[in-house]
Amino acid sequence: MEGLSAVLESLPYILSGIPVTLGLVALSLALGFTLGVPMAVATVYGNRVMAKIIQVFVFVMRGLPNLVLLFLFYFGIFPLLGWNLSPFVIGVITLGLRSAAYQTEIFRGAILSLEEGQMLAALSVGMTKNQAIWNIILPQALRLALPGWSNEYPILLTDSSVTYAIGVAEILTRGSQMVTRTYQPMPIYLTCALIFILLNWGGMQIIQWGEKKAYIPGLGRKIETR
Repeated sequence: MEGLSAVLESLPYILSGIPVTLGLVALSLALGFTLGVPMAVATVYGNRVMAKIIQVFVFVMRGLPNLVLLFLFYFGIFPLLGWNLSPFVIGVITLGLRSAAYQTEIFRGAILSLEEGQMLAALSVGMTKNQAIWNIILPQALRLALPGWSNEYPILLTDSSVTYAIGVAEILTRGSQMVTRTYQPMPIYLTCALIFILLNWGGMQIIQWGEKKAYIPGLGRKIETR
């Protein structure tokens, strides 16, 4: 009964962290997409120097744990630059840059899966390279990348909890605060876990609906209900 009372007492406060968590996820996903697409294009069609720089960025961002990256930005890089950013903004930047590294590889793979002849055909009819990329290559690549890209949502959703370490008032942070108040860790953390599961399920339903809408018969694999 004490556990149930603790959950009922804590639930409104924990639920108020949902907009913060979803804000972290949405903004990080958008930042990753904004950086990932042009970096993927530059890796495939850019010069060797640019491609190598991007490869190093991807390697570093994918090779370091989220918590280490978060501390590097929060305690090191931004203070050294004299930037007084909020923990939420630093969380978005950290998660967004890491997501950009993964999204770069997702979109790069989708671009490389297309036939090379499409670029040659576009150039042969008078298109510039940039016109061919934006009008022929990317519309197809973005659709092909959707199944892989959709995995970024649950990854970022779970990764968002690391911002607890710098005081972002997301779901886990609020849950931990209520644990110190109620002394009921198991019921509180189980409640947080259930909220994450429901957010994951709901978000994936929306993404899968978008995959079906974006699917073009004959382009890639048929979208199946999961």
